[in-house]
Amino acid sequence: MKEERNPILGKQSIVLNEPVYLIESASVVGKKEGEGPLGNLFDLVGEDDLFGCKSWEDAESCLQREALSLSLQKAGWKQGDVRFLFAGDLLGQEIATSFGLEKFERPLFGLYGACSTCALSLTLGSLIIAGGFAERTACVTSSHFASAEKEFRYPLGYGNQRPLSATWTVTGSGAFLLAKAPDGGKRPRAAITGMTPGKIVDFGLKDSMNMGACMAPAAASTIKQHLQDFGRRPEDYDKIITGDLGTVGQTVLLDLLEKEEIDISGNHMDCGIEIYDAKEQDTHAGGSGCGCSAVVLSAYILKMLEEGVWKRVLFAPTGALLSKTSFNEGQAVPGISHCLVLESLYPDDGNR
Repeated sequence: MKEERNPILGKQSIVLNEPVYLIESASVVGKKEGEGPLGNLFDLVGEDDLFGCKSWEDAESCLQREALSLSLQKAGWKQGDVRFLFAGDLLGQEIATSFGLEKFERPLFGLYGACSTCALSLTLGSLIIAGGFAERTACVTSSHFASAEKEFRYPLGYGNQRPLSATWTVTGSGAFLLAKAPDGGKRPRAAITGMTPGKIVDFGLKDSMNMGACMAPAAASTIKQHLQDFGRRPEDYDKIITGDLGTVGQTVLLDLLEKEEIDISGNHMDCGIEIYDAKEQDTHAGGSGCGCSAVVLSAYILKMLEEGVWKRVLFAPTGALLSKTSFNEGQAVPGISHCLVLESLYPDDGNR
């Protein structure tokens, strides 16, 4: 009988005695994202960012609905095969999620981790399975450029100028199906083997137009703690992937970790940098939003793991924990970052 390890690891981390399998996923994005360098990898690209709806908020609900429906279709699952839903978005009271997923009629855990919600949902969905409380779960996150601008900054009709430090909220949704065991004869896209939930980190920054700098300290904190808890080095991962720091946040992250004598410059990747073409698309510092890391994970990161190009990655989306109320009252913008270990199921070539 295989001896089970203590799943509680170090100060913040969890190691799974048996992996949770990421069976299938789907990505749905807007027109701008479809025109970016990853455009041909997404499952569905909308021709109209309203997606045939009457409001931006309804359009974001449509994104979630389409992403989950596509993932179920690709896996050959029915709605009733999913025990629990873990989902969230950026809007007040998570209205994109509640209106988007109500017709699936599955028990829902509504989550808010700002732009880190993809990792938060995957963490909790995995733990429910690992704990024996479900055999199958689904995780969904979304964001929409227009609904986010309306929620956190200015309506589009205002036409305000955006500083170069600003990121562009991704219009997109990613859905992921998790299971206790591989599903039939189809090989899962990846295995989740561990995670490090993050803590709130606040450096006192108050610039809502520089989310990358606000979130980078949280990413540095979680990545550092993860490496300590697991007893690993940066080179033990093919990629260490943040969600939406953009170019400004990436610089801050690398500098903060360098001060801790941790160098991830050789294998760091940021989804917000990858999703847009910096030269051809006017997105300033890059992409952000709940949908940013979700659609890049589904379309690109899992593809690289499936093909065996990468064997193990650390997936660490980040979130800025602010609201209109806190910002207008002069509060700082705290950050949080949750990370997961994703491993390839491609035959081991003996390199690790």
